[in-house]
Amino acid sequence: MISADARILLQTRGLRAFGDGMVSVVLAVLLTALGMSEVQIGAIVTATLLGSAITTLAVGLKGHRIPRRTLLQAATMLMAATGIGFAVIDTFWGLLVVGLVGTLNPSGGDVSLFLPTEQALLPGTVPDGHRTALFARYALVGSLVAAVGALCAGLPEWLARRFDIDDTTALRIPFVVYAALAVVIAFRYRRLSPGIEPATSGPVALHASRWIVYRLAVLFSIDSFGGGFVITALLVVWLQNRFGLSLAVSGAIFFWAGLLSAFSALVAARIAGRIGLVRTMVYTHLPANALLIATAFMPTVWLAVGCLLLRSALSQMDVPARTSYVMAVVTPAERPAAASVTNVPRSLASAVPPIFAGWMLAHTTFGWPLVIGGTIKATYDLLLLAQFRELRPPEEVVSPAPVR
Repeated sequence: MISADARILLQTRGLRAFGDGMVSVVLAVLLTALGMSEVQIGAIVTATLLGSAITTLAVGLKGHRIPRRTLLQAATMLMAATGIGFAVIDTFWGLLVVGLVGTLNPSGGDVSLFLPTEQALLPGTVPDGHRTALFARYALVGSLVAAVGALCAGLPEWLARRFDIDDTTALRIPFVVYAALAVVIAFRYRRLSPGIEPATSGPVALHASRWIVYRLAVLFSIDSFGGGFVITALLVVWLQNRFGLSLAVSGAIFFWAGLLSAFSALVAARIAGRIGLVRTMVYTHLPANALLIATAFMPTVWLAVGCLLLRSALSQMDVPARTSYVMAVVTPAERPAAASVTNVPRSLASAVPPIFAGWMLAHTTFGWPLVIGGTIKATYDLLLLAQFRELRPPEEVVSPAPVR
């Protein structure tokens, strides 16, 4: 059984995931419909990731001054404003600003300012032995509901045909839904109990574990830099340019990809129980990156989609293991700062690659972003194994047998 607070955090994760999954597929199509080039699309994607990095870092390092429930509710107001902004603004510079200051997530995962706060709160709701399983469920909910959101990305095309709505107007509807979801999430956060607040209210900073966290942050930044070449919004553009896929078909592909990612999170918890968290991260991530590279060389759409789906079955297994590992190797007081410092690279380091990926997609239909991204991410896997395979979380440390 999990606590009522943990259930609420799982529910809000799911609601956000639905919105993220839907708009991550629709975003590039809307921007194309507004007459923007691949480079401009990459610039807006970069702005959303850069803005998320800045707010995530600020929340992790300075958020201790604000009650967690208040902080999360304030974030939902920003989420609502972001959805409205993308629904009504049609200029490049206007959308660039909204992307920079808002919460929009073009990757289909969760790289928002909500993440470090929720990740720091979740471990306090369960014992250490159940921590990885809870984060696996957290990842499962996020991936599964994001997959449903991606499937619903085809809704604008259906609405345009059914009700004779202008295509661009129909493409704005998912962003209105995104804003409405923020309101629902705000009401759910109000149900969190006072016990969810940390026991200490003083400044939270990294002390004993700071060098561990900094090393992990550097490695995660390498992974995120590679991931910036292959975020969902750019994969949609590549599939359309290379194989001429429609928005509805792209949405269906990412639905199944998300579905495979979702259930792989549960498998990850079982694997981690047998071989450990670090080995789980590496041994599942390396084959996924090999499949990503192979996708670029596939001559037909079905082979390319097949590689992407197989990759999805493996690529997210490291998510619950990674989060659980970070929370395990730091003290409880350091968790908010650790969550922020290790999550910021997921946005900051991935902010620049979309511009270069957009430029590549504008000049060739070959999947250079997939090759480059997969190679960089595989390098991260090998470095992580080399540096952290001997640093184990408490549940993996075997107590020595008593001396008789």
